[in-house]
Amino acid sequence: MSKKKIMLLSDDLRMSSGVGTVSKNFVLGTLHKYDWVQAGGAIKHPEEGKVVDMNDSVREETGIEDAYLKIYPISGYGNQELMRQLMGIEKPDAILHYTDPRFWRWLYEMEHELRQHIPIFYYNIWDDWPTPRYNEFFYESCDLIMNISKQSHAIVKDAWRTNPPEDWQLTYVPHGIPEDKFYPIGELDVKEWHELQEYRKVVLRNKEKDFIIFWNNRNIRRKLPSDVILAYKTFCDMLPKEQSDKCLLLMHTAPVDQNGTDLPEVVRNVCLDYDVIFSHKKLEDKQLNFLYNIADITINIASNEGFGLGTAEALMAETPIVVNVTGGLQDQCGFKIKGKHVTHEDYSEIHSFHDDKKWKDNPDLTWGEWVKPVWPATRSLQGSLPTPYIFDDRPRWDDTADRLKEWYDTSKEERKQAGEIGREWMLKEEIGMSCKLMCSRFIRDMDLAFSKWTPRKRFTLYKV
Repeated sequence: MSKKKIMLLSDDLRMSSGVGTVSKNFVLGTLHKYDWVQAGGAIKHPEEGKVVDMNDSVREETGIEDAYLKIYPISGYGNQELMRQLMGIEKPDAILHYTDPRFWRWLYEMEHELRQHIPIFYYNIWDDWPTPRYNEFFYESCDLIMNISKQSHAIVKDAWRTNPPEDWQLTYVPHGIPEDKFYPIGELDVKEWHELQEYRKVVLRNKEKDFIIFWNNRNIRRKLPSDVILAYKTFCDMLPKEQSDKCLLLMHTAPVDQNGTDLPEVVRNVCLDYDVIFSHKKLEDKQLNFLYNIADITINIASNEGFGLGTAEALMAETPIVVNVTGGLQDQCGFKIKGKHVTHEDYSEIHSFHDDKKWKDNPDLTWGEWVKPVWPATRSLQGSLPTPYIFDDRPRWDDTADRLKEWYDTSKEERKQAGEIGREWMLKEEIGMSCKLMCSRFIRDMDLAFSKWTPRKRFTLYKV
């Protein structure tokens, strides 16, 4: 029996972006089941116009003899004519779209044309309320919507609460982290432990530090890098000088980004008395895993976040975390109400845990030992022409500093134990945050969608 072929529309899976990384993970993890062809996007793709045959490399990497992966690099987000060309050349059995839907409006404007022949699947990343009614057009154009977070699942469900399409399928598939790429490195592995210590010396520039805070994100406004620096400064101000001198903020990002800010300038003017180091070179998974192992904690307080790949990778490496209670970062908190694990279905009623007045001091609410959550102190309704409205969830930097202090006051042994519990939790089948579990859910959901799919009629008749 021949394998079905999926056409993927997302960031080029060879890129280091979050979308590119996750695309690579689920494509490689399902090559035994599906053939893949990708329209791989980038802002200005250096290989635009080429066709990249990845078969030899992925067969060697996965051991799957008949693995099929071809990439058509594109600049930007493609167009309808490109899709028609690829449909004729590759003849896919389905289209899978994964990233912000507003950038691919042209795809959904031709859904009647496409869905006469094949289904459209969407891996949804939408990260915050209010319900985006302006996205209903995208949602109703899909045969399957897999959601990366419990909140995104609730958002889409709410959009179609009263009248969901008859041929619609809605599921929850969180990002999965490769457990063989992100893991704790112990002294028993003498060779890798030695490599880690040498790498630590290079990254820390031979400085001896007792408490290292790691931030791994792009330098853009919604990631709040300057607030992270200010929180770190506020935390260090709480400590005697001999202790603050042993602390370090390690930021893996471009120090200067036109979509963010000039972070070295922020440090020079806001945090001059305390150590901040920037790591900005592209890293292999092994080197990134070294950084998670070097860190005592990893932090992400973004005001909008679909999932938060960096803190999830940190947990898989047994590094505790500090996260803002927003978007998909909530999934990493392991929230329970009265001892019951909160499911994606529960979010249909709960909506979110971002409301500090409702949840922060609620004794019925608990969370995992591996996380110190910080609640948003303000919520503002932001927007743009393609995204008319979305909540912006911002925590106070001094609240974040308090969470850093709580981890600092926790012994190394307790932090290590918390990290171990975090990795164990990530690997649980009901949680589904390992790469293996993510891929199995992809196969489950797409196979079910294939079995239910029927071609759309060429025209839709409306009674007026």
